[in-house]
Amino acid sequence: MTLHRILLSLTVGMLAATQALADDRPLLQEGKETLYQRVLTTPGCHLVQDAGGAGGELQPAFSRFYVYQLSEKSGENWLKVGPDSYGSAIGWLPESCTVDWKMQLTLSFTNPANRERLMFFKERDGLMQIFDDFEPSGKVAPLRAQLRRDGEASGIVAQEPEYFVDLQEQFYLLPILEGEEIMTEAGFMTRLLRVASVSEAAEEGQQDDTQKDPSAQLREFNAGVVFVIDSTSSMGPYIERTREAVERIYQRIEDQQLTDQVKFGLVSYRDSVDAAPGIEYVTRMFANPADIESGNDFMARVASLSEAQVSTVGWEEDAYAGIMQAVEEIEWSNFGARYIVLITDASAIDSDSERSSTGFSADQVRLEAARQGIAVYTLHLKTPGGESNGDHAKAEAQYSNLSTFAGTGTSLYYPVNTGDVTLFGQRVDALASAITDQVQAAYLGDEAIGSALNAEPTEDPSEQRLMDDMQVIGHAMRLAYLGQVTGSQAPPVFEAWISDRDLIAQHVPTIDVRVLLTKGQLSDLSDVVSEILNAANAGLISPTDMFDRLRSVAAAMGADPNQVQQSEGQHLSELGLMGEYLDDLPYQSEVLNLDEETWLSWDGLQQERFIRRLATKLRHYQRYNEDVDRWVSLAEGADPRDDVYPIPLEMMP
Repeated sequence: MTLHRILLSLTVGMLAATQALADDRPLLQEGKETLYQRVLTTPGCHLVQDAGGAGGELQPAFSRFYVYQLSEKSGENWLKVGPDSYGSAIGWLPESCTVDWKMQLTLSFTNPANRERLMFFKERDGLMQIFDDFEPSGKVAPLRAQLRRDGEASGIVAQEPEYFVDLQEQFYLLPILEGEEIMTEAGFMTRLLRVASVSEAAEEGQQDDTQKDPSAQLREFNAGVVFVIDSTSSMGPYIERTREAVERIYQRIEDQQLTDQVKFGLVSYRDSVDAAPGIEYVTRMFANPADIESGNDFMARVASLSEAQVSTVGWEEDAYAGIMQAVEEIEWSNFGARYIVLITDASAIDSDSERSSTGFSADQVRLEAARQGIAVYTLHLKTPGGESNGDHAKAEAQYSNLSTFAGTGTSLYYPVNTGDVTLFGQRVDALASAITDQVQAAYLGDEAIGSALNAEPTEDPSEQRLMDDMQVIGHAMRLAYLGQVTGSQAPPVFEAWISDRDLIAQHVPTIDVRVLLTKGQLSDLSDVVSEILNAANAGLISPTDMFDRLRSVAAAMGADPNQVQQSEGQHLSELGLMGEYLDDLPYQSEVLNLDEETWLSWDGLQQERFIRRLATKLRHYQRYNEDVDRWVSLAEGADPRDDVYPIPLEMMP
């Protein structure tokens, strides 16, 4: 063979290998170097073996496919697709039955307990007409009246389910196709979002099960209440008063034959045993509500609980450890209503302290409780000891955050001034009684629920706030329970416009945003955040070194040299460290927007707070990676590496 033929053969072979390699990867999105083209199928979409073919296999609506090739046949565009990005193209779809999905985002409904049901508008202009009105109720009220009367209204495609659809219990896809931020006439920043949605029940032609009688469903409604009590040396009187409150409420429960409907538990926490060996334990489960058979059983299990006989190292205690034991070790799915009641006179040990057994902050504990649908109440005893230690403000900030119930945005933090034992007892009695009333009312039916909601007001404003909040939370718990037992589905809509704020109460959010990251993307994100943390920690010693270290990291990771070169006012996002999947997300990032000038202008405390928040997010990424039950496949037969996890927007960097 001549040299010319050998070279020609090698060239042809290399071209063929290059083409085969290109065919093994999906097409890139325009202007991107790492993000592939993705589409979602619409109802009635058939997968065929050849472009332009007929028949084929019907695909589940909203299956995600990667696009490997484009073709035109008989005047129609066709897409060669595969369920994942690892070379497994399996057939062709007509482009007309797909939707381009650039941002891998999905939405989840907030609990509708304290707002009206979200409406899906056919056109963007329908929403804008409402937000352009200073008194939007004049336009909204007729639409809602028409929906209640006729089941439909002009310009409305559908509305949110009556009962709460919990994304943690039942994953549903409500992808964002496009969005914009506007200022409403009433003065609120609001996002208008074009979304797509279809429920499995709608696709299969099934009847929605929510038509079942809710009163009958609620007869099985029950509650689990777990007290998480600080049992350090100052807490003796409060421990005894809590026992007394639960004993009294159990007597009432047994008189009303509600023993199976309301269960109490108790977890005690203290502080680091390594720091103070005589403290005995960090946390201890005295009573798991799932195991309690009666009031006597509960009292017997908590009889040995007493305050510690030695002092801890500092005033703050490991409250987050106590709550996390309750969150993780109790089978909350056994209960419709889920409550934790934190009782403490001290702030929580910070996440970066050597004495913290969890390494968690208030943000992280709140999110973990929210994943289980738990409402965390805090009774903060503002004792003279806490005041003399300058602890009250810190504790209030922590627990106000921790006790914000994700379902409604309600803060369930209640201070007890001076730590008054009598006043504390009244609060515990009121809480336990209100929870029991809610369950009893649900058991007896709608009329009883109405009576419970219209109970006589109290003379104490703080106690009245507690009771009002309990009504909202109790309603949210019932909606979540009914959504679960009736199999409530996301609405059978294909495409529509919604608002991320209530149309009238425009400070109230209607949806949460989740970023769907693959395992590889989450791993890359963890690596980069670790590097930023390392650089930031070094920057505490020598603040001018942080961005220099990050430029070195970016260069080592293969970032574009033009991005890495030093320039004045450069943001972290411009270093090329973060993946392209973060570039177009519709939110402002504290981390990516940080520039060198801002970092250098912060004092040491501000820098430490930044580092602490970032460390909290990194720990969350590690937990998500290990949470095998909540990784979701978006297409049948897809490589598991393309499974996604719905990351809450607030946990993105």
